[in-house]
Amino acid sequence: MTALRQCRMTDLLHMSLCNLDPLTENYDVQFYIEYMARWPSLFTVAENSDGQIIGYIMGKVEEDPAYLSFSENYLPWHGHVTALTVAPQYRRLGIAKLLTDAFERACDNQNAWFVDLFVRASNDRAITMYRKMGYSVFRRVVDYYSDSPTSKSAGEDAFDMRKPMKRDKKRKHIRENGEERRINPEEIYHG
Repeated sequence: MTALRQCRMTDLLHMSLCNLDPLTENYDVQFYIEYMARWPSLFTVAENSDGQIIGYIMGKVEEDPAYLSFSENYLPWHGHVTALTVAPQYRRLGIAKLLTDAFERACDNQNAWFVDLFVRASNDRAITMYRKMGYSVFRRVVDYYSDSPTSKSAGEDAFDMRKPMKRDKKRKHIRENGEERRINPEEIYHG
């Protein structure tokens, strides 16, 4: 049986089962603490019946500053998945979907237009999983990741995948053929 709950400070000492994976981004402790402090309802862990952390999702709600509203890359109020990971031995059991559904409900409660996330363009399993959950590629961010765990190249592209929330009834924050829309990382505001 899997249980979801809000992440606690002591959980940071028990996430290594989830983070030991070349496709999982790892952050310093301060980064995790910032997310717990600023967006506690958007940092959720999954536990197995023994209380072991077997997955987590962390993210935020945000929007770009108003002075960027003229830009075609402007992002209105939205949820952003910063990290979603499930321990390898617990994958393909629906845990990522449970975590993502909880995150999306929290973003809907905060009236977000959409939820977005970045995924490595080579991570076919994750891309397929997100598509099944209703996400589509909005754009390709060229050389977003500074390393490439699956090849010898210096960097790797990211797909910015999005799913509209209830607020976006006209689905104006998604597009077809987003894989073909290329932007550079510096075109994205990182407040």
